[in-house]
Amino acid sequence: LLGAEAEVAASASASSLTVSSVATGEFLPPEALKEMKANLIKFLPFKYLAKELTSQAEILKKVLRDNQEHFPVVFSQASHCLELVCGVEVKEVDPREHIYIMVPNLGLTCDVMLSSGQSMPKAGLLVLILSLIMQNGDRAPEEKVWGALSRLGVCVGSVHCVFGEPRTLLTHVWVQEGYLEYRQVPYSYPARYEFLWGPRAYAETSKREVMAFLLRIKERASRAFPPLSAEAAREEDEAA
Repeated sequence: LLGAEAEVAASASASSLTVSSVATGEFLPPEALKEMKANLIKFLPFKYLAKELTSQAEILKKVLRDNQEHFPVVFSQASHCLELVCGVEVKEVDPREHIYIMVPNLGLTCDVMLSSGQSMPKAGLLVLILSLIMQNGDRAPEEKVWGALSRLGVCVGSVHCVFGEPRTLLTHVWVQEGYLEYRQVPYSYPARYEFLWGPRAYAETSKREVMAFLLRIKERASRAFPPLSAEAAREEDEAA
């Protein structure tokens, strides 16, 4: 989900498809709804990086082409995707005028350094890495980290459309910013390396907050997809 949604967020062009206004009840093709969602996923991070509020009126005018009846579902799905991929939460600050602000999840400020809106926020990936470290006894072997990222379409040596080259991001950028530690496993030969939480990660968030975030995402996913049948669940368990 992370890799797929990130690809959509980065590759969609706000002008690539013009969706005309649709009367209430008129059928709108799934491709058009998907395009509106992708356009909104692209629009919201730029508002976040510019530290600007947005509103339902602005979104309808600039992104959804006045398709007001589709706003609730498109806005909800795009907000959830933005939280998962970018680590940014969309909050309504004025229910009467429907004005929204975007804030970093878990207090992480790693995206503050991004300038001029030239890059998508990446805090969502950082939360994933921090959780992987927690799940591996507070020190995650780098091969496990690269393996987990590759299953999400974020591969070492390949430039990802949102996250760039992951080795550079994890072992240089986030290490220099203090979010991660990347060090050699003591007495390992040939040398093996592992990731740990950095001091800035401990200062800005906590393990309890990261776990609560992951549980919230898991709960949303379980609501979004129908439960497996007993037979399918049994096959999945056997495969695992």
